[in-house]
Amino acid sequence: MAISLRQLKIFEATARLGRLTAAADEQALSQSAASQALKELESMLAYRLFNRTGRELEITDVGQEVLPRVRDILANIESLKTPYGQGVSGPFRVAASVTIASYLFPQIMSDFLTLHPDVEPDLQIANTQRVLERLEKGQAHIGLIEGPASHHQLQTVAWRKDHLQVFCSRTHPLAQEGVLTVAQMGQQRWILREQGSGTRAVFERALQEVGGQLGSVMALNRQEAIKRSVKAGLGIGCLSQLAVADELLRGELVVLQTPLALTRQMSLVVPPESHINPLVRAFIEFLAVPVMPLSEGDSSDRG
Repeated sequence: MAISLRQLKIFEATARLGRLTAAADEQALSQSAASQALKELESMLAYRLFNRTGRELEITDVGQEVLPRVRDILANIESLKTPYGQGVSGPFRVAASVTIASYLFPQIMSDFLTLHPDVEPDLQIANTQRVLERLEKGQAHIGLIEGPASHHQLQTVAWRKDHLQVFCSRTHPLAQEGVLTVAQMGQQRWILREQGSGTRAVFERALQEVGGQLGSVMALNRQEAIKRSVKAGLGIGCLSQLAVADELLRGELVVLQTPLALTRQMSLVVPPESHINPLVRAFIEFLAVPVMPLSEGDSSDRG
């Protein structure tokens, strides 16, 4: 008996969605048929793809290793539907961290759709860590992140620069001088992004480089909440200049000059099989990012 396309699709969907029932629904199969397809695939491969604990399925180490190859096969088959030179179309799942999703992606996608109107964009907003997880699970075609990242299965490529700014309310005691020293940093209450966000990682790395310390920290996962909290006088914030440009222009927030090196690299993240998908290739070319196809075993951190 040969391995079937249905078996590979069920395996990939189960790994991506995390549940066999969800994978069965997506593939329009009964749960029993999906379960049987997985069992037959494991029998032919002679190794387990998932460990079963009651009703829970957890992908095995070997299953995780072969998953990129299965996705490669499925992507090749899917690419037959759109021969080269005939344009791009269809669903396009993009996972982007918050700043990019809020301030850069809308115009980028609008311009991209002008060239490729049959594309159906699906934007998933998450912090850098979550973006990588979505790509690893096959829940997104491409990722756009703001923080430093490395992943053994994903390729990370430099895209564009961004700069973070430390800011306070116009009524804050430091607003008049507009300066925050390293010694003063530990005395402030900070309103920052949550752990796992690119913004937080860049800020903490810059703070460590100058030997600074943080005092009290309120962690929020929404930029608007951070800005409103700072405007209310709850503390000092740090966000991308893209996120605070309007508030600075209106005089609602004040930039504090610091010795922190807060320039960061925004990056594109793609799975190894990205070069097969015409839609993904078209978007990468649109961004003018030099992504090279990864062979098995290559390092993923090129950014």
